[in-house]
Amino acid sequence: MEKGKLIKKIQISGIIKSLTGLHIGGSNLGVSIGGADAVVIRNPFNNQPYIPGSTLKGKMRTLTERIMGKFSGGITPYGPYIDDPESLICQIYGITPDDAKKAIERKNGKGSYKEEIHAKPTSRLIVRDSNFTESTVKKLENSKNTDMPFTEIKTEVVIDRITSAATPRQLERVPAGAEFEMSLILNIYDGDNEEDYLNKIFMALALVQDDYIGGKGTRGSGEVNIVIEKLQQKAFKDYEENNDWQNYTGIAIPPQLQK
Repeated sequence: MEKGKLIKKIQISGIIKSLTGLHIGGSNLGVSIGGADAVVIRNPFNNQPYIPGSTLKGKMRTLTERIMGKFSGGITPYGPYIDDPESLICQIYGITPDDAKKAIERKNGKGSYKEEIHAKPTSRLIVRDSNFTESTVKKLENSKNTDMPFTEIKTEVVIDRITSAATPRQLERVPAGAEFEMSLILNIYDGDNEEDYLNKIFMALALVQDDYIGGKGTRGSGEVNIVIEKLQQKAFKDYEENNDWQNYTGIAIPPQLQK
């Protein structure tokens, strides 16, 4: 076993489809009078909404930690998140070297951390930003049914429980039916059990389907359907020979993540 040697990369690609309006907040700077109170994040070059990789990765990690009950304690039962470098969660989603050192010394005593023993690769999972598919761009670009470019405005009303006074607010959302291109890259190092990692990633994506992405999820926004279309890999030899991605057959895509 060669410590830290990268063996291969596994690419998980597919489609994220919004089943209800999707709101991932952006900056309200520069919003004109009469615009939405809460706007979505957009690519400044083409003005198209997208799902940041940090949003999807953070949701996957949080839901995995919650269902596995893997927390390191704190002022609430939901944090801070696990910092055990031996945990699959940290190996997949990452942990800072400083946090890893603190966790080991908390467990084994001060001075027990030895870099030559304990330093290991972390944050194996790369989650790309998810942009609109070409078909979604065509449908929404010139749509007469959207309130703003590519998006809708959902008006909500806050009711004061004492006075019954109504205060309207406007929420910008990507319409239901919009599709985003999903791409995840999993780095596999010497000695890794790639099947364990992939199963945890599949579980996280299934959990996201049964939860929500973005804000206002408890009020209807953010329901998505995720379909994995391709599982591919590239090993060292493929990079040496300039080969394209090869089909990965080491594990089957779960039914809930298929079309």
